[in-house]
Amino acid sequence: MAAALALAVVLAVASLHAEAVWLDVPQSGTKCVSEEIQSNVVVLADYSIMYESHPYSHPTIAVKVTSPFGNTLHHNENATVGQFAFTTAEAGNYLACFWIDSAEKGSGVSVNLDWKIGFATKDWDAIAKKEKIEGVELELRKLEVAVQAIHQNLIYLKAREAEMRIVSEKTNARVAWFSILSLGVCIAVSILQLWHLQGFFRKKKLI
Repeated sequence: MAAALALAVVLAVASLHAEAVWLDVPQSGTKCVSEEIQSNVVVLADYSIMYESHPYSHPTIAVKVTSPFGNTLHHNENATVGQFAFTTAEAGNYLACFWIDSAEKGSGVSVNLDWKIGFATKDWDAIAKKEKIEGVELELRKLEVAVQAIHQNLIYLKAREAEMRIVSEKTNARVAWFSILSLGVCIAVSILQLWHLQGFFRKKKLI
């Protein structure tokens, strides 16, 4: 039982996770990172420029976060640090793009992005204090939230699998009809060629 619950937590954290990444933003151009997230999920992220390679200059960056439908969820300019938070309205790929927007570009900058999704965004210390729970009760509460997250993620994956299956079936049906149409055209062309050759040979009195 304990092993199953531990596995549940691992799966939940894997599907709704916290991810700290380093992004090397080029001198010119844009560096983007994307996450496929289901709807109604909390997203929280912190970003900051690392100045180890720029001890005498202080370049700034611009940040833009967009939804799968292209809606702007966060936009910040002339930034060295920042944060964005939102709850997803639709499922799909959420895109965060960074680029240098200052004159002091140098050879590019490194950006630290701490991206938290779903389960990882919860402040369990605050929850424990508010609801006055601790120890085993707190761990059980975490497991309950983790299992709910897994259940929601499985429902999302099942829906995506059903959508992909429908698309695949439609594609297969179109390919089948195209193959039948191509075969029909080939047969019709062959019959026309045979009819033309027969007429030609009859004119030449060869048959």
